[in-house]
Amino acid sequence: MLNGQRIVVVMPAYNAAGTLEQTVAEVPRDVVDDIIVVDDASHDDTAEVARRLNLHTLVHERNRGYGGNQKTCYAEALARGADVVVMVHPDYQYSPRLIAAMASMIAYGEYDAALGSRILRGSAWNSGMPRWKYIANRGLTLGQNMLMDTKMSEYHTGFRAFSRRVLETLPLDVNSDDFVFDNQMLAQVVWYGFNLGELSCPSRYEPGSSSINFRRSVVYGLGVVGTAVTYRLARWGWSHSPLFPPPPEG
Repeated sequence: MLNGQRIVVVMPAYNAAGTLEQTVAEVPRDVVDDIIVVDDASHDDTAEVARRLNLHTLVHERNRGYGGNQKTCYAEALARGADVVVMVHPDYQYSPRLIAAMASMIAYGEYDAALGSRILRGSAWNSGMPRWKYIANRGLTLGQNMLMDTKMSEYHTGFRAFSRRVLETLPLDVNSDDFVFDNQMLAQVVWYGFNLGELSCPSRYEPGSSSINFRRSVVYGLGVVGTAVTYRLARWGWSHSPLFPPPPEG
């Protein structure tokens, strides 16, 4: 716990048997109260490894996609009493040692949501992120900042933390089950006026790290642009989208 807040880590997993144990070994268990692994119908022994590590493990009978996996993660975390939920990929690309810092940003009331940024201090460029992905990351983030009136260093990290209130407020069920879920969720955080902070986070690009191919990256990029444009049109009142409903009064 931190400041009386129950800290739950969720790991949306797919074929992560080779890196899961290494990732879990660096989770600060003196702070984290619970770890949830959701196996999205992997073809390897991800679920078996998670159970051997005594982690709370759920398995999808069919693959629901990255976004669908996260929906299960957050719902289960709330059901298990989480006050702060930290998502970290189980592929060891992000440093679990920073979970306590991420959770603290929320548990002590400074932010409602927090991101581990690979861009601050040049972590992504120096750690081996493919150059085309780095350029795409910077370009998409610039466009989103302009359309959404924000100043984030990146929107595309897989290391995130959210307060219980955020997760109970956002209409996550209407979001995509694919990779653009991540981006839609952050746009919703901004839409509802929650405070969003960032923490510099080193990243690793190793053979076991998950990554989407060029074709799916293009689809993701188009989805990001579509999300930002939809946000802006909704903010101007020129269109209505289930992603961005009128905020509840109060």
